[in-house]
Amino acid sequence: MAALAKASGALKSVDYEVFGRVQVVSVLALIVLSHYFPNQYTEQEAKKLGVVGWVKNTSQGTVTGQVQGPEEKVNEMKSWLTKVGSPSSRIDKTNFSNEKEISKLDFSDFNTRY
Repeated sequence: MAALAKASGALKSVDYEVFGRVQVVSVLALIVLSHYFPNQYTEQEAKKLGVVGWVKNTSQGTVTGQVQGPEEKVNEMKSWLTKVGSPSSRIDKTNFSNEKEISKLDFSDFNTRY
């Protein structure tokens, strides 16, 4: 990833929070699946794009996290978080904050936090 980042130019970091129907809501499903949906899709998309960071379900029913990587790849991930998401999600809005250029990546992979 470091070689890719250097070759691609500027590195970018952004925090995000996704609102809508973004988590499995039944109690049984929440117990069994809350660590997989939609986080598994977010993690897969991030790894496909080659960005690093994390994703986490919140107790308020949103999904939050941080993405870092080459600017164009972070922008692709932002678009995915705004328009696509997991197959079972309905995205009402996505807030981005703390968007900035960074000199190095703080993460070596993209993972789900619990």
